[in-house]
Amino acid sequence: MKVEEAPNPLAEGLHDYRVADPAVMIIFGATGDLSGRKLLPALYNLAKQRSLPAGFAVVGAAIDDLTEQAFRKHASDKIHAFSRTQPIDDRVLDSFLSSLSYVKVDFGKLDDFKALGQKLQELDSTNHIPGNRIFYCATPPPTYQTIALQLQAAGLNSGGGFHRIVVEKPFGFDLLSARELTQTLQKVFAEDSVFRIDHYLGKETVQNILAFRFANSIFEPVWNTNLIDSVQITVAEDIGIEGRGAYYDKAGAMRDIIQNHGLQLVTLTAMEPPLAFEANAVRDEKVKVLRAIRPLIGEDIEQSTVRGQYAKGWVLGVQVPAYREEKNVAPDSQTETYAGLRLFIDNWRWAGVPFYIRAGKRLPKRVTEIRIQFKRPPHLTFGREAMKEVDPNAITLRIQPEEGISLKFGAKVPSAGLRIRSVTMDFQYMTSFLVEAPEAYERLLLDCMIGDPTLFTRADEVEAAWALIDPIENAWRSQRPPLEMYAAGTWGPEAATKLLQADGREWHRP
Repeated sequence: MKVEEAPNPLAEGLHDYRVADPAVMIIFGATGDLSGRKLLPALYNLAKQRSLPAGFAVVGAAIDDLTEQAFRKHASDKIHAFSRTQPIDDRVLDSFLSSLSYVKVDFGKLDDFKALGQKLQELDSTNHIPGNRIFYCATPPPTYQTIALQLQAAGLNSGGGFHRIVVEKPFGFDLLSARELTQTLQKVFAEDSVFRIDHYLGKETVQNILAFRFANSIFEPVWNTNLIDSVQITVAEDIGIEGRGAYYDKAGAMRDIIQNHGLQLVTLTAMEPPLAFEANAVRDEKVKVLRAIRPLIGEDIEQSTVRGQYAKGWVLGVQVPAYREEKNVAPDSQTETYAGLRLFIDNWRWAGVPFYIRAGKRLPKRVTEIRIQFKRPPHLTFGREAMKEVDPNAITLRIQPEEGISLKFGAKVPSAGLRIRSVTMDFQYMTSFLVEAPEAYERLLLDCMIGDPTLFTRADEVEAAWALIDPIENAWRSQRPPLEMYAAGTWGPEAATKLLQADGREWHRP
């Protein structure tokens, strides 16, 4: 007799019951790393959760000369290797694989795009899809404009149903190229059909920032300059560049992380309450934050920014090479693998509160977190001796690897005397809900199918971010401030420590 598994009461309400219309998703670069590690496993998990609409189909489009069966075998291998849910449900997988097709596409050949169009018409007829299209560019950023213009030339950006395009960060290399990309995309697709994806915004804890602030009346009243001393945002990685030397040596930590992930976390932490959790309302408030950030110009850049590059060292007990010894990296490279900033937001809520942001590779551990550091009590009621083990109150929002939120506060030590010590109260996603947090791409892909752009980046937001970063990049190319080496496995260059010490503060050690 089969025993029914008892429902998990803590997981009640966790399923997403939003319904997407039938559509075809075309993945350009379908045989590449992003598609194999993230997109195909995410789509499989959406199928397992019954979130994909009836008739949904996927067309892989890449330069590789593959049969349809070979592409399905490739997809199956990647799903087995990278799906967050294990073991694989063979019935769900077989059903999902049957929805996959493949078309060889050379992005420079219009005839290949016309052949893709013929395949889409066949799928429309077979699956009763009313012409709905999602074009996903899982390709290098320089190809985005080429793909968009070829879609237009082949007539694939119009007709019955909706037509959406998804592009991955980085959105341009600077403000000028970002504007050029926007102009091209908006020439082919309406702005509300352009989905600029930054996977950080799909992470549960990133979305939890808004829930934590705006769904709890005890936190929002203290979320301002009156009680907050400073904010620290850390995006640390223990890995190196993982064979991406050709890309990374042109980008660096500022363009790769700070301009997108880092500033996104700033906006969500600092934004005003939106009128509703609706796309334009949320994104309007994020843009206001970016425009309120005090620009760094001239001497401010030298005093408020840090750039470093990792030398050889030890990470997690393994000796690793210096950045300049990595493949496809110039032996005299001046590219930063560590970037640090001190920013101020010139508005009523945040006046005078420094936001410290750091991002780096080959640091001691992989961790992304936002730390809200509160001011010390105005009066030491219990005396200095009793309070010497007490740190200021702090809220830490952990985004990865273990999603959660912790609150640090003072409590009396159980002893005869009166002594106060800092203690921590923890919320962990897995412990509280007894389910694994879904992959960011699962949420974002479903949002794209439904047509909800709330967690995607708008054109004016991209430009506002680049307007802040461009002057810093220009100064860094003139070696202001100078590049400083740091040993792999440490928390970055000495200049990063001095940046906070100059303000009488220190970095939180995750």
